[in-house]
Amino acid sequence: MAKIYFAGQDNFGNRGCEALIRSNVKTILQHMPAAEFIVPSHAPEVDAKQWPDAKQYAVQFVPAEPIPSAIRWWSRARRVLKSLDAHPPKFTVSANTQAHILSADALVMTGGDIISLDYGLGSLYYWMRICETAMNAGKKTVLWAGSVGPFSKMPAVEKLMIGFLQRFSLITVRETASLEYLQKLGIENVQLVVDSAFALDFEPVSEDLLQLFKQAKPVLGFNVSPLIRNFREDADSKTALDQEVVNFLIATLQQNEVNVMLVPHVDPLNGQTENSDSAYMSQILDQLRAAGFGPDVVQMLPRTLNAAQLKDVIRRCHYFMGARTHATVAALSQAVPTTSIAYSIKAKGINKDLFGHLDFVLETPQVTSASLQQHFNLLISQRATIQQYLADKLPVFKSEAYRSAQLLQAMF
Repeated sequence: MAKIYFAGQDNFGNRGCEALIRSNVKTILQHMPAAEFIVPSHAPEVDAKQWPDAKQYAVQFVPAEPIPSAIRWWSRARRVLKSLDAHPPKFTVSANTQAHILSADALVMTGGDIISLDYGLGSLYYWMRICETAMNAGKKTVLWAGSVGPFSKMPAVEKLMIGFLQRFSLITVRETASLEYLQKLGIENVQLVVDSAFALDFEPVSEDLLQLFKQAKPVLGFNVSPLIRNFREDADSKTALDQEVVNFLIATLQQNEVNVMLVPHVDPLNGQTENSDSAYMSQILDQLRAAGFGPDVVQMLPRTLNAAQLKDVIRRCHYFMGARTHATVAALSQAVPTTSIAYSIKAKGINKDLFGHLDFVLETPQVTSASLQQHFNLLISQRATIQQYLADKLPVFKSEAYRSAQLLQAMF
């Protein structure tokens, strides 16, 4: 029996995080049937409700490590002292987190793109210290099926991260771009795999949520997040971006060729609106309603669905366009023609490895009504070709989603 502590996870509000934990557990159990799992959460009881069957898979939710005050003070200080960038704040994780890590046989660092600059240095160093707690105790440590870096725009940080990455027992990455970057840095313990969420099973949703799919018209699943607004400099340009999205959906619905299902994929489980897809897309839906489009042609899924239930709805879509990476993974893994609205290396890397090109990637700074329409037209015109390609490619691709677990098993 092996006990696994998952780092890089602290809530299921991001259904991508939930999808990864569910998939990691599934793939590990296939290779290590007696494994047990420790899943940190800032709200263990709330996250457990998202996955009612978790206990039968030997999953235990425990309190996540709080953000230490040292990171907050360090973050304030580095605003005026940039020399602090490559000097992580010094703190020791809590006794509770230490106890859970030390009780495990291995720490698995999941979370997709946590080991990058995408979420700021404070976040990077927080997770780094948690991993180091296991490393310093001599535990097996695996950076799991992630997108790593790049750190090249901060050379001093990059040098620090090389030393950190070399300490992992094993690193698996989910796209060739990360593999090549790490090899360039001289990191040798790296293996190329596929994002484990490609192996996520779907859970059926209630029939009342599927009425839009029972009509004759095809359905476009559409996910857009407030993150895309970060690529606009001021309030006016952010508002203009919002209107571009609305204009695209209005034009699409006016053509009377498809219905639209808005699919939130990140929503805090406490109902907060910050970083909430539902809160953002509710404003879009309000404008579509004001333009005369009723629930018979456009709907939005409730924010209460879990990752597996969302995958059930997504698989029914004829087309999908999404900004959240694991919303697009849910679509691609079920052979749904998909445009990835990409803001980082991860979506581009996954598409490049799956298709061999980036034709179905729309970079976030380039989002306009016209570019969205162009991509949707591409999905329509190539739907049959895409579906056949994915039907042929996915069996091999999905098998590689289990490879991290296979490599983990070999360490025991």
